[in-house]
Amino acid sequence: MAPRERGAKVLAPLLLLLALLGSPGAGLEVQHKFLSPTLTNNFALDGLGSKIYLAAVNRLYQLSGPNLTQEVEEQVGPVLDNPLCHAPQLPQASCEHPKVLTDNYNKILQPDPEQGIVVVCGSIYQGFCQLRSMANISAVAVSFPPGGAGAGAGGGGDPVTVFPSMLNIAANHPNASTVGLVLRPGGPAGGGRPDTRLLVGATYTGFGSPFFPRNQSLEDHRFENTPEIAIRALNARGDLAKLFTFDLNPSDDNIFKIKQGAKARHKLSFVRAFLHPAPPPRGAAAAAYAYLALNSEANAGDKESHSHSLLARICLAEPGRNASAGETKKLTESYIQVGLQCGAGGGDGFTRLVSVFPATAALQLGPPAAPPPPPQELLFGVFERAAPPGARQHSALCAFRFADIEQRIRQARHSCFVEPDAGLVTVLDSVVQGTGPACEKRNIQLQPEQLDCGAAHLQHPLAILQPIKATPVFRYQGLTSVAVSSVNNYTVVFLGTANGRLMKINLNSATKIISRKSVSVAYGESVHPIMQFDPSDSSYLYLMTSYQMTRVKVAACDQYTTCTECLAAADAYCGWCTMETRCSLQHECVNSTEPNFWTSASEGVQQCPSMTIMPSEINIDNDSKAMIIQINGNIPSLSGMEMSCDYGNNIYTVAKVPGNDVNYFIYCNFLPREKYPMFPPNQDHVIVQTAIRVNGKNIVWANFTIYDCKRTGNIYPKTACTSCLSTKWKCYWCTKKYMCVSNYSDCEDSLKMNSTTDCPRIVPASLEPMPTGASQDIMISLANAAFSKDTVLECHFGTDRTFEARWVNTSTIQCSSVLLHTSEKSHIFPVNLQLKDKPDRFIDSPQMMTVEVYNCATGSTDCSQCLGREDMGHRCIWSESSSICRLNTESPQIPVICAAPEIRKIEPLSGPLEGGTLLTIRGRNLGRRFSDVVNAVKIGSVRCAPLWDRYMVSEAIVCQTGEAPFIFSDVVTVNVSREGKSKERYSYVLPAVQSVEPGAGPKAGGTKVTIRGSNLSVGSDLRVLVNSTKQCTDLTRTATTITCTMPAVELTMAVRLCVQFENKSCINDNITFKYERNPTITDINPTRSQISGGRIITLEGHGFLMVQNVSMVVHSIGKEQTNCKVHTDTMITCPSPAASNLTVGSKPAPVDFYINGHLYMDDRLAPDEYMYPEEAQHTSKFGLEYYADPQFFTAKKEKWIKHHPGEPLTLVIHKEPDNLSLENDEYQVKIGLISCEIQIVSDKVIHCSVNESLSTSERQLPVTIQVGKFNQTIAMLHLGGGETAIIVSIVICSVLLLLSVVGLFVFCTKSRRAERYWQKTLLQMEEMESQIREEIRKGFAELQTDMTDLTKELNRSQGIPFLEYKHFVTRTFFPKCSSLYEERYVLPSQQLNSQVGCQVQETHPLLSGEWKIPENCRPNMEEGIALFSTLLNNKHFLIIFVHALEQQKDFAVRDRCNLASLLTIALHGKLEYYTSIMKDLLVDLIDASASKNPKLMLRRTESVVEKMLTNWMSICMYSFLRETVGEPFFLLLCAIKQQINKGSIDAITGKARYTLNEEWLLRENIEAKPRNLNVSFQGCGMDSLSVRVMDTDTLSQVKEKILEAFCKNVPYSQWPRVEDVDLEWFATSTDSYVLRDLDDTSVMEDGRKKLNTLAHYKIPEGASLAMSLSDKKDTTLSRVKDLDTEKYFHLVLPTDELIEHKKSHRQSHRKKVLPEIYLTRLLSTKGTLQKFLDDLFKAILCMREDKPPVAIKYFFDFLEEQAEKRGISDPDTLHIWKTNSLPLRFWVNILKNPQFVFDIDKTDHIDACLSVIAQAFIDACSISDLQLGKDSPTNKLLYAKEIPEYRKIVQRYYKQIHDMPPLSEQEMNAHLAEESRKYRNEFNTNVAMAEIYKYAKRYRTQIVNALDSNPTTRRTQLQHKFEQVIALMEDNIYECCSEA
Repeated sequence: MAPRERGAKVLAPLLLLLALLGSPGAGLEVQHKFLSPTLTNNFALDGLGSKIYLAAVNRLYQLSGPNLTQEVEEQVGPVLDNPLCHAPQLPQASCEHPKVLTDNYNKILQPDPEQGIVVVCGSIYQGFCQLRSMANISAVAVSFPPGGAGAGAGGGGDPVTVFPSMLNIAANHPNASTVGLVLRPGGPAGGGRPDTRLLVGATYTGFGSPFFPRNQSLEDHRFENTPEIAIRALNARGDLAKLFTFDLNPSDDNIFKIKQGAKARHKLSFVRAFLHPAPPPRGAAAAAYAYLALNSEANAGDKESHSHSLLARICLAEPGRNASAGETKKLTESYIQVGLQCGAGGGDGFTRLVSVFPATAALQLGPPAAPPPPPQELLFGVFERAAPPGARQHSALCAFRFADIEQRIRQARHSCFVEPDAGLVTVLDSVVQGTGPACEKRNIQLQPEQLDCGAAHLQHPLAILQPIKATPVFRYQGLTSVAVSSVNNYTVVFLGTANGRLMKINLNSATKIISRKSVSVAYGESVHPIMQFDPSDSSYLYLMTSYQMTRVKVAACDQYTTCTECLAAADAYCGWCTMETRCSLQHECVNSTEPNFWTSASEGVQQCPSMTIMPSEINIDNDSKAMIIQINGNIPSLSGMEMSCDYGNNIYTVAKVPGNDVNYFIYCNFLPREKYPMFPPNQDHVIVQTAIRVNGKNIVWANFTIYDCKRTGNIYPKTACTSCLSTKWKCYWCTKKYMCVSNYSDCEDSLKMNSTTDCPRIVPASLEPMPTGASQDIMISLANAAFSKDTVLECHFGTDRTFEARWVNTSTIQCSSVLLHTSEKSHIFPVNLQLKDKPDRFIDSPQMMTVEVYNCATGSTDCSQCLGREDMGHRCIWSESSSICRLNTESPQIPVICAAPEIRKIEPLSGPLEGGTLLTIRGRNLGRRFSDVVNAVKIGSVRCAPLWDRYMVSEAIVCQTGEAPFIFSDVVTVNVSREGKSKERYSYVLPAVQSVEPGAGPKAGGTKVTIRGSNLSVGSDLRVLVNSTKQCTDLTRTATTITCTMPAVELTMAVRLCVQFENKSCINDNITFKYERNPTITDINPTRSQISGGRIITLEGHGFLMVQNVSMVVHSIGKEQTNCKVHTDTMITCPSPAASNLTVGSKPAPVDFYINGHLYMDDRLAPDEYMYPEEAQHTSKFGLEYYADPQFFTAKKEKWIKHHPGEPLTLVIHKEPDNLSLENDEYQVKIGLISCEIQIVSDKVIHCSVNESLSTSERQLPVTIQVGKFNQTIAMLHLGGGETAIIVSIVICSVLLLLSVVGLFVFCTKSRRAERYWQKTLLQMEEMESQIREEIRKGFAELQTDMTDLTKELNRSQGIPFLEYKHFVTRTFFPKCSSLYEERYVLPSQQLNSQVGCQVQETHPLLSGEWKIPENCRPNMEEGIALFSTLLNNKHFLIIFVHALEQQKDFAVRDRCNLASLLTIALHGKLEYYTSIMKDLLVDLIDASASKNPKLMLRRTESVVEKMLTNWMSICMYSFLRETVGEPFFLLLCAIKQQINKGSIDAITGKARYTLNEEWLLRENIEAKPRNLNVSFQGCGMDSLSVRVMDTDTLSQVKEKILEAFCKNVPYSQWPRVEDVDLEWFATSTDSYVLRDLDDTSVMEDGRKKLNTLAHYKIPEGASLAMSLSDKKDTTLSRVKDLDTEKYFHLVLPTDELIEHKKSHRQSHRKKVLPEIYLTRLLSTKGTLQKFLDDLFKAILCMREDKPPVAIKYFFDFLEEQAEKRGISDPDTLHIWKTNSLPLRFWVNILKNPQFVFDIDKTDHIDACLSVIAQAFIDACSISDLQLGKDSPTNKLLYAKEIPEYRKIVQRYYKQIHDMPPLSEQEMNAHLAEESRKYRNEFNTNVAMAEIYKYAKRYRTQIVNALDSNPTTRRTQLQHKFEQVIALMEDNIYECCSEA
């Protein structure tokens, strides 16, 4: 077969498939579609059909009906979630499990029009539900849980308490089922009880279910909180504290929950929830029952377990009672379930329910009954039979009567409570709420409502043991959904299928299928189980497929153009609209409800309107005035309507109906003669179509005929009389006129002819052949020759010449001297007689009489051919002398003997011994006739039997060879009076078959086999039979081989191959071929391709070695079919075809493969026996997404690249981002024809190099990159000219000195070397940058996830661990010296009890508490301190006191800071006074600085007033710090810690993989792998957690991380210490180990002991550990970081860079890498933390509510005032003053010391990182330019890029403060007074006074002298008061000490 034919054969199924897809579906019509980019989940209608709500994965859509145009789109996923975590809407919940981006699958989409809400529930957050607005689904109508500014209705009040059971509503797994149903209250609208409820059925996904995450946790949020069935409150306008609750009263829940132990046996999968009887749309009555259709799934490990379908019923309102009255009945009281069985039981039944639909229909489900059944309530269900995974399910449609269901329920309750029958009903003991173990007899009379709905005092819930059975109405493969409607005495069932088709079957009352139609809705996509009719127009059906929402018209009636077609289609929806003459739906036809206006299919085709015209045939000669039309079929009354008859061509006549009630006859005026239509050529009649026109519309048609007899005779001149009398018109033949007339009266003849047998005619006779050119008389006989002899006739032979006809007698005519000629071998002439006086009038010749004329000289090339013509009556003779054939004129004839036969060729030349070969012999004189050669042919002595039908006189003999006894060869002889022999010999041979290969192939056929043997080319006919039945096709052969294509078979088997020659026996039937299972393709990868195609697609599967050829086809957009290559039994590769019309965002195009020429189909998806051919669509298993071709360009997008020949070349190629995920080996880069070796491929950059020389004659080479079939030339490589360089060098050599030449050469060499070095460096930098960028991106994403979880933890836990104000003050005021107090006053730490978190006692002596002095000294000392306090509150004394102390040389800076802080504590209650003192002292400081260098003021804390300013800022900024800066600062600290912990940390040196400080960078590539450990610890309020650690962590580091995980909601000061806890690993159920940093298993390296790590102990992922408080402190190891590095190490050994021999073996075998290469990790860490740092800086420099803290504005104005007074106008000086007073004095102090603000652990490493951040903040506030270079410290270089932006923020901040209106003293004093009041009793001022007094006593003399020298203090005698204080205090102290 030619290649083109084979291609056509392969593509034929594809073209057929596309034709089926493209053709409109019969009987159904897809109106509108909406495509979803993600998988669809649910849809719902708004009740009126004006809005359609569509839920897809991560998307919600609101579509407008009926066009399905998008109105609203809302994204609802993905979100960070974990199925082991509570919903984040639960404030008190926490989660230790890592959260990942999780897709949101919609589970419930239920509108409630009365409340105007849509209930939307998804799979995320444990099945959380939202109440969204029906008007705009993107808006949340009611926020739940309420609380917060964004709350909707009812959400503005106080937050309500929510429980997990109010949030865990739907199933939280994509594959777990959920159904929902809104239950509306009964009663009048608005007057009923507002108890709208939500019925929810959800598959259990908790612990023990297949949906629960394995090997992660035993924590289950589902069992207690998510029952299988629940009725929940849904009153969105009421108390939101009850929303989604299912409690009926405080002690009872309205739920159906299976016990934990029984859940494995009762795995429920829900199909649909519905109400029945359905409530009226706006009625007052509520539905009586809610039904749940569900499946109890089979147990996976139990072979005897089968799925079975259940129907459960719940009473909503007791029958006969208003739904709004009385108490709501408990769910389980009325719950009863019954099985549904479709088909026979056992394996042949359809056991799993797929879809249900309640409907009213008149179907006879039981035994046949005489009267047709009345309409009854039925439940239709689609069921499926268990099938292997992936196979299309066998399915069936069954129908059940609701009456049977209700009767069975009543019988069951009667059997349970009145007459117990264990075989009928049982109590569901697997349900938590069951009240009785079994049915028991009671002496009670059950009321009807109790039989229907049970009661509280009866056992419940119940299960009926025997299922309700039904016989399948319809069987099919892959049914997925059902919807039913009753229309025009038919039941119409709509069925969705798994391959995207919608079927419509029409059933009559006997459940017989009358018609069946289908349409393809979405090729290859499964139809959702729920379909809904449009509420506003039931002739439209809404359905959903995997990616599509569709509106389908239930009938495409307009495809039928006639009434017969319309009604014969038997479509229940379609009928004939008579007055509009079209096939339509009933409501589309005007007046369709009136009689006979619309005819349905059930009335039958015989009721189609028709009419009969009387008469129906009209003679053209008659003058007709009117015609009568009889009407048949259904036509409405035409009385009073405007009517006419329409003859076409705008010709109308009047039509009348006689009488008013008779419509059966209509009278019409006939067509005017002048308007008769023209007769067609050669036709004796014309057909006129006439229609009855009513009100301008033709409603019924019929034809009548106008005929003309004269035309009849003229049209058939050779049989004029016969045609005239045989026509169906009333015509007559006139003999005299010899013409056909309409009226016999027009004839003058007396003889009337009644039939065609009376016509005159020629009697045909056989005439001898006439030689050409010979004159001869011909006799013709006539019948019925009613002519007189006077009638002159002529003989006519079909030529121009006529011959004389002479009457011999009354019935015989002689044609005289007829002379006819022909140049052909033989020619036939007709014989006719015509009237001489009437040309073209002939005597009839019904059976044409002919005469043969022959020419001997033509057509006879040899003697045998010439003489052989004798049998034909030709008188020819052969002239041997002239070798011609001529007419024999001699009589008698001379016998002639021809020459011997001449055999020129025989074929074939060989054949099998059995004979039967058709031997063809060609030559001359091979006999005159067949009888001559019958026995004349032989091969040797074996006869060859000639075939009569293939014999050609003299030229060819085809004979069948006889059987030969043995092998021989001989000539072929033909003996015809003389013998002729062939030159060639014919051989009898014995063919033999030896083998066949391949010996096996797929049962789908198509395997091309080669049969080997000998003599296989012999004979004329060869067949290869498979099992003697099927043939091997496409056969070709040689002498040693036969090649053919194996047919397909049904089963795998070994078959015999029969090689059969000449239809004889098999020559060797022991050759076998084995049919194996078809190859299976399981997956293709990748699933994306560029539009240019050529990407290698790998097919995975098995059985590929049997495949000989594979091709790939992409439907709809693929341009060509591509050929694939088989590599192994499990792998095939195919180049992807190019795409023709790429649509962005389109779904994957279906892909098919042709294996051995046959379309690949999964064996499990074979066509169903019940399928119609047009329904047996093949669904592609695979899809391919096409994206735009990748785009590449050079580094600088230049088009020319210069290169020096002979040197290595490195190219850096950039590429645009794409979605193809290409691998490294898919790129090919070429420079000309030379390949560029690819070294590095990243997301954006490709590096390649060419090591060979590019020397070529061409100066320009294209740089081309290829991906598949996509080629792009990105630049041209220009090769530099070497000759030019030589010429220039010669000129230079001739002019310059040799030294210059040498220098130039050295310079060129270094330049090229530098260029190569630059290219290599660029390559390294590109790679490094890519790695850093990737590390930052991943790190930031992980950190964002962790920090998001942390932020949520802060919100729902106790929050950020802020220190109280008093501790903040003591730590800020006394950062160094406070530790001295703590050492003296702190009580011994208490042992940690089980309740970690007890409050630690106050420790600092300045905090509120008793002033500890002896009681006998207390009065005088208190008096002395009070007098000293009075002095300190004297402004003059205090200023002199401070100045006097500062003038003392031994009054150190530490003393000054201490004095300033003590003064701040002592005067804390009078901050206004304290502020005025500070300002006065500052004025003195400014005066002193102004004379020197004012820019240095406040830079350091060298004076008392500078420390006072620091303390003042701390007091005034505390509120701002806590409210605004605290959270971003704390998040930054957490982020730093999280990032450090993500890598290795050396426990001894403290250096880490991730850091901001170069000095703390771990300059080794230590790879650490994370480990998730399950740790139990009875502390901090939690029992067990999953903790993430690194395998390189020491055990102390592991303990720290465990303590951090358990105690994260507890202040650090209350944590147990690492030394106080033990860690134990449970390796097995019996073995456990206590884990320590050092033990007997520790290893030694280079004389140092290595600390134990998790990797050392080989602790696996998910290991179980227990941590406990140790009874005795572990003294075997001191603090790890204090260990001697000469004895111990953790990750790296200490090295000496100057002494090479000290390098250990461990380092020597490690790959040598410059330590500086790891500095990039600083950038990685910085990039990861950047967002948190930005947030902190913005918080510090923000203007809260357009106002900074009051103190900042007040103090900045003070500085500006002082500068103005002193004439300082330099803005830089003011900027420096402000910076020194606020950022450097306060913020930097806080940034470096977070322990001042929070109760946390500040490690040395975090301190180092904070130093870098503080330095960046300092640089941001500075105005001097940063002079940075390569030698600058990394701590400054790290944030050099961000500093300019930060500076702008600082300057803008200062300017905003400056532009604000100034504060008055009164406003500031009021603020300070409020601060003093707020913390009035926090500090012990007596202790502070006593400490200040110590300084006063030490410098008593200097202070007294200073007081004496000041006139003001001397005048007020302050020195005497001071002396009095000294005296009081010293005497008391002396006395107290002496007493002690």
